[in-house]
Amino acid sequence: MLLRLFLAFCAITGLAAPVAAEDERPPVSQCQLVAEGLPKARFATFEPEPLPLIYAALEEEVTIRFLGHSTFQIETPGGISIATDFNGWLRTADLPDVVTMNKAHSSHYTLSPDPGIATVLHGWNDERPGEKAEHRLVVGDAYIRNVPTDIRSWGGAFEPNGNSIFIFEVAGLCIGHLGHLHHELTDAHFAEIGRLDIVMVPVDGGLTMGADSMSRTIKRLRSALILPMHRRGPPIETFLGMFDQSFDFKIADSDAITVTARTLPRKPLILVLSGV
Repeated sequence: MLLRLFLAFCAITGLAAPVAAEDERPPVSQCQLVAEGLPKARFATFEPEPLPLIYAALEEEVTIRFLGHSTFQIETPGGISIATDFNGWLRTADLPDVVTMNKAHSSHYTLSPDPGIATVLHGWNDERPGEKAEHRLVVGDAYIRNVPTDIRSWGGAFEPNGNSIFIFEVAGLCIGHLGHLHHELTDAHFAEIGRLDIVMVPVDGGLTMGADSMSRTIKRLRSALILPMHRRGPPIETFLGMFDQSFDFKIADSDAITVTARTLPRKPLILVLSGV
């Protein structure tokens, strides 16, 4: 809790908060270590006045709804709607403001999204195939960034930087979507990712990674809330069987969860939303 209070205080004071879009400086991630900014970081001093603001920030609600396959819709307190691995046909009646995509398979992207969608983010580099896509932007009350990873092509060879882990920082929460992750992450990847309070993880057992490899990734991330997705073939128990009593497990009776920074589970929880 003290850590979350500190991070919320950083966001309020500007120590590690995203900056406005018109600012010439790039946005700064709250989910990566503040120490990375040293010696340029500006240290905050304690003042009693900001505390009500801190608690207010921790109470802001974010709703995450599972739409199918690997598509979730994230609704921010400021009214921004974000759809992950958007393919055009897994969607709600209302168009999202932002969509992220990965080109692993046609069920994870579309090259003809509705023109009414304001922001479309590809997890691959359109202009320079094989090079990293780089996204660092603020949309409303959400800061969105990506960490590129490789994917397997249909022929079996690895395609560099064809997938992205998208990270959404909103209301003091760090929310990550692993996309179509095909390999275990390196130390450099984990450093780029930083803290993830909530992570959406494929549990297909082999189309992305095997249950053992994927579970090692999740154990290292140590997120408070783990949301399985992309389940095909083996039962989800194969994935769950890789975790010991240090993780809780629950099958939800709803396809959505509303969460705040203060209501995150204290013990890591694998929550299977309805439809998974």
